[in-house]
Amino acid sequence: MASLFILRPLRVSLPRSGSQQLRQPAAKAAGVRRSFSSYLVTPQELAEALKKAPPSPISSEPRVIPLCASWFLPNDPEGRTGIDVFREKRIPKARFFDLDKVIDKHSEYPHMLPTPKGFAAAMSELGIRHEDTVVVYDSKELGIFSAPRVGWTLKTFGHPRVHILNNFRLWVEQGLPTESGNVWTVECGTYPIPEMDEAKVAHFEDVREVALDYNKEGAEGVQILDARSYGRWSGKDPEPRPGLSSGHMPGSINIPFDAVLDHQTKAFLPVDKLKQVFKEKGVDPTKPIISSCGTGVTACVLETALNEAQYGSPETRKVYDGSWTEWAQRVKPSDSLIRTVEQHSE
Repeated sequence: MASLFILRPLRVSLPRSGSQQLRQPAAKAAGVRRSFSSYLVTPQELAEALKKAPPSPISSEPRVIPLCASWFLPNDPEGRTGIDVFREKRIPKARFFDLDKVIDKHSEYPHMLPTPKGFAAAMSELGIRHEDTVVVYDSKELGIFSAPRVGWTLKTFGHPRVHILNNFRLWVEQGLPTESGNVWTVECGTYPIPEMDEAKVAHFEDVREVALDYNKEGAEGVQILDARSYGRWSGKDPEPRPGLSSGHMPGSINIPFDAVLDHQTKAFLPVDKLKQVFKEKGVDPTKPIISSCGTGVTACVLETALNEAQYGSPETRKVYDGSWTEWAQRVKPSDSLIRTVEQHSE
């Protein structure tokens, strides 16, 4: 089943961001009272906001839209999928963002950012308007995992009001409303085609240059943070995708994404503890930072933690979109750009 929603398509062209069609509702949205104090939103804050601004299909006012971004690794031991857990339990009137489908369909690498037109089409089909406040959330099973990737995607394409729920596991534990099953009708909208903020994205050539410059005199000192597990980073454990070698980029700093999460709730740690994690790992907040992982998903967990801790300048932080899946397939053996812990000890 491709979608849970019965969509009412509208035969309209997608306007460019900034067009006259956008200006009037956007201007109206500027004065709305529903703004959260932080990028991370507590369950209670979201519950109260939804009471004031429910995602009604008939309202022309800006709304608060819960957006489920649940996703699991292809080797998930329980064989879970995002759409399955969305059916099982979700925030009422939430929509589902499919990380395996809203992608660059011409890329051989998974989860690469879609084109601006593809992003606008996905948002239109979800019935999300440019003036809506979107709160992205994860599965209760994982707590925080893929929602930061979708939040980062929305910000990269310029959606003005994006937040992350911290988190759905706590939402469920606190007894806040949920629903299950196949659901309601979503009215398709007309989302303007945006421009991508390239400053937020690191490409293969950017990261290769950083890796080749590692330890060279006069290098800029860009830091690469790797959110994969230590076993995969060290080269001792296999990658979840068959045929892909494990290991790491020269000079990369291993910070498994769950190091910035509370072990019990899987919510983000408080700001002071986030700062402590980065400091203990030797991350210099005065130097540029590129976050990476397997396919660019959990790299955004680190980017969100850096953002929440105000660690490093937002202008010099990027996410490597292709991450390890692209890296391990594109680097040449002669470049020696895949390292293992055994190589460090030689």
